[in-house]
Amino acid sequence: MTLLRTARLELVPMTLAMVEAVILGRKEEAERLVDARMPPRWPNNELVERAFTASLDAIRAQPDVRLWGDRVLIVRAQDGEARVVGSVVFHGRPDDGVAEIAYGVEEASQGKGYATEAVAASLTWALAEQGVEAVQAATFAWHVPSLRVIGKVGMIRVGTRDHETMGEMVVFERRRGP
Repeated sequence: MTLLRTARLELVPMTLAMVEAVILGRKEEAERLVDARMPPRWPNNELVERAFTASLDAIRAQPDVRLWGDRVLIVRAQDGEARVVGSVVFHGRPDDGVAEIAYGVEEASQGKGYATEAVAASLTWALAEQGVEAVQAATFAWHVPSLRVIGKVGMIRVGTRDHETMGEMVVFERRRGP
């Protein structure tokens, strides 16, 4: 998987070694593997549970499927210091032509357009991949920042689905162009 670049970000592919370090709480190792500083409160257990929908064993068994398209968002300061500001993950390589994307930006870096930049680049990449016809994202109707990102990257509402504990989620989609 290739590194993606936007105007301000490097989207570094997640590797099995990096995911193991994050899930197992080895922050310094994770920082070394991505060559960037992680935020003080990131990653935390809640983020790990949301970002990695498969177990570590499942990721180890099929890293090319489970980590398909997953990237860490890195900002480089003018002095060269690199820091992780978030991530974009897919729910595995799609086998039905529809990929699902999720994203998050650490608290201190929110509101700066990083999520929009990263999601736009990731959508372009995913829709250019063989066998991918559409990319979907699901969020809650009350989650205004997520809705802004989804709107800015050209996704349209296609339905709803139930979250197991939090109620109804709105599903958005962007399809491959003609």
